[in-house]
Amino acid sequence: MSIDTQAEHKEFQAETREVLRLVIHSLYSHKEIFLRELVSNASDACEKLRFAAIARPELLGTDELTIRLIPDAAAATLTIADNGIGMSREEAVENLGTIARSGTRRFLETLSGDAARDAQLIGQFGVGFYSAFIVADRVTVQSKRADAEAVRWESDGGGTYEVSASEKTQRGSEVILHLRDEDKEFLEPERLRQLVRRYSDHLAIPIVLEYDGKSETLNQAKAFWTRPKGELSDGDYQGFYKHLTHEEGEARAWAHNKVEGSLEYTSLLYLPKSAPYDLFDRERRAGVQLYVKRVFIMDKAAELLPPWLRFMRGVVDSADLPLNVSRELLQNNRTVEKIRAALIKRTLDLLEELAGNDAEGYLQFYQTFGAVLKEGIIEDPAQRTRIAKLLRLRSTAEGGASAWISLADYVGRMPADQKAIYYLTADSETAARGSPHLEGFRAKGIEVLLLTDRIDEWVVNHLHEYEGKSLVSAASAAAEVTSAIQTPEAVAAETAFQATLERLGKALEGSIESARVSPRLTDSPTCLVAGEFGLSLRMNRMLKQAGQDTPFAGRPILEINPKHPLVQRLKDTADTEAFGSLARVLFEQALLAEGGELEDPAGFVRRVNQLIVEGLADPPRIIVG
Repeated sequence: MSIDTQAEHKEFQAETREVLRLVIHSLYSHKEIFLRELVSNASDACEKLRFAAIARPELLGTDELTIRLIPDAAAATLTIADNGIGMSREEAVENLGTIARSGTRRFLETLSGDAARDAQLIGQFGVGFYSAFIVADRVTVQSKRADAEAVRWESDGGGTYEVSASEKTQRGSEVILHLRDEDKEFLEPERLRQLVRRYSDHLAIPIVLEYDGKSETLNQAKAFWTRPKGELSDGDYQGFYKHLTHEEGEARAWAHNKVEGSLEYTSLLYLPKSAPYDLFDRERRAGVQLYVKRVFIMDKAAELLPPWLRFMRGVVDSADLPLNVSRELLQNNRTVEKIRAALIKRTLDLLEELAGNDAEGYLQFYQTFGAVLKEGIIEDPAQRTRIAKLLRLRSTAEGGASAWISLADYVGRMPADQKAIYYLTADSETAARGSPHLEGFRAKGIEVLLLTDRIDEWVVNHLHEYEGKSLVSAASAAAEVTSAIQTPEAVAAETAFQATLERLGKALEGSIESARVSPRLTDSPTCLVAGEFGLSLRMNRMLKQAGQDTPFAGRPILEINPKHPLVQRLKDTADTEAFGSLARVLFEQALLAEGGELEDPAGFVRRVNQLIVEGLADPPRIIVG
């Protein structure tokens, strides 16, 4: 039967053309990555066939899955061939002429202009095929699925490509690179050996070099995680990490375990040094690779690790799960639940070991991933105590690195009569250290933890105590806080300012719950505190910014410093309108100190400017605005 080989010309998707342009012109200094990417794609094709053959064994037949490298010096071509799943005509157009819509734009946005870094992004975003054009001025792909006609795809990397029927009879794909003159080094067998050993030695599919009538297997061709730990070096583990993640950077630590008995599986977990660009993307699917009896099942099995450990990378190979396992089956599977519990434990063991043996390395980890780890305190009550021990926090303690402390450090140096662990949440460390709430604590020598991650507001609502000590906000009106720094002078001032406090309540009605003399202020005139059972002011603000109702927020309490000149002036102001104007300035100052927003910024500016101009003249002038 004759085959119609007439080519159909098509244009690349617009974003695909942009990716091609950037790959060809931006990554020329890292040309060798093309082989890593094309061999990785060939390996994926073989794994997909192996998986498909679970349901349809006839697809695989008796063939041994293999990747072949075929250099042809005479034709100046390098062919990367596999006998994997193959592509139909429609799949060739979809896979080679376009890029997954979700990944393309993110890839383009993530490019930094740093060629070394950008070279690592290619595989992560599924655009690795286009690296072929770094070394080739023309790329020909011939591919055949077992159940479809063969297809031929060809392009010079410009704006178009052509698709036609192919005479290929064997299942799989051949990527034929027509190399540029300056890139013919990639036809040399020794160069190919070097690159395979560097980038692809850990692939379980044999990579065979065919030249001069000889065949030579270049890689171990054995699943890395199945090899005994005793024969693996740190370099081996780091090499596999780079293959697994498509990253040039190294892992910080890893745990390799084989479990036998009632449950049989092997796990290899890595703790990365750097965070992925989308670590905090709620749509991102994270997880470790799942294999069943060495058969690749899925790339990101999120069911094997909780979201609060989504920074972990690795592989799990189970002998107990069915080969046809789906994501739905993973969600309600006792074997998966047991593996998940074991992986959580091993990850926390790994973090505790790092914290105990390498404090600096652990702090670097925590500064990168600590905000994610904290999610576990909210989401996993069973692990709350272990996670709490791993927290590293800033505090008001003096001295460089010692300001990063654990909760155990804080409790260890608490005075014997201190009943609680005090903390303050703020938008930044600078804002926290300058907060009026710390003044009284600082005067009494009481250490306060400074919590500046957005998630900290939720963390402290779930972590109520540590080693029997309650966590209490320094910005709370709770009796435990005020009694810790109460003085006889403050009690006397409460009586002396009783009338002023009542006037403040009326002048600021609708803005505050009440006013009282502060036991904590030493320098600032005022501050705002949350009610004992109300949301913190910062939490209330964040919920409003997120468009959520805050029915339990309540109004704040205004605390005044009776020794401050502005508060003394307020007490002595008889005129009701002048009193109200100055009270509003003091309230709005306190609100700004909390990171809040003013309803009438222009009015606040006018009132403050008037106070400056008048110099707090006696009697004060009425300020309207």
